[in-house]
Amino acid sequence: MSNQNLHDLRRDYSQACLSLADTDPSPFAQFSKWFDEAMKAELFDVNAMTLATTTPDGFPTARIVLLKEFDEQGFVFFTNYESRKGQELAENPRATLLFYWAELERQVRIEGEVTMVEEAASDKYFHSRPIGSQLSAWASHQSELIESKAELEQRMQELEQQYKDQVIPRPNYWGGYRLMPYQVEFWQGRPNRLHDRVLYRLDEEQWSRLLLAP
Repeated sequence: MSNQNLHDLRRDYSQACLSLADTDPSPFAQFSKWFDEAMKAELFDVNAMTLATTTPDGFPTARIVLLKEFDEQGFVFFTNYESRKGQELAENPRATLLFYWAELERQVRIEGEVTMVEEAASDKYFHSRPIGSQLSAWASHQSELIESKAELEQRMQELEQQYKDQVIPRPNYWGGYRLMPYQVEFWQGRPNRLHDRVLYRLDEEQWSRLLLAP
């Protein structure tokens, strides 16, 4: 594809609008409203979100993870603590989450502090996962170099035999993180690139709402 073809890739946005009057005073309630609407629209992977972290020397990194819980305590996802993202969060426990629901012409950006969830919560979620997913948490040392895919498959077969008809323990290097936001932005696509943007900002334990230029 040529650059000219890329220049021509565009569409206008016109499904909805967003104003301060449209939004709830709580960013958590507003997110819940939009998330429910995305669920009702039967979007594919509605809980998929970009997680952006930084390396110790300041380089940003990003990947897709899945939201598994949210409430006024924050937004929860689960992963390997020894993975690249886990190591980066250990060095700098701040991150950004980004949801993009293209069919609804909406984005939500969430910035905040990250902490590990309680071990009991990690245990509960781990044992709710399919058996294969539980075993893969043991088989794969996420982000480490491997010789071949066959190495992982062999390890999975060994684990299947080891834990046959047994409760699989949660690895101590695997569990949940909770991001507690200090600002949340809701973006609604609008015609002529005059998009609607509402920013929630936490100031002294109170949330304020502001309009941003597109």
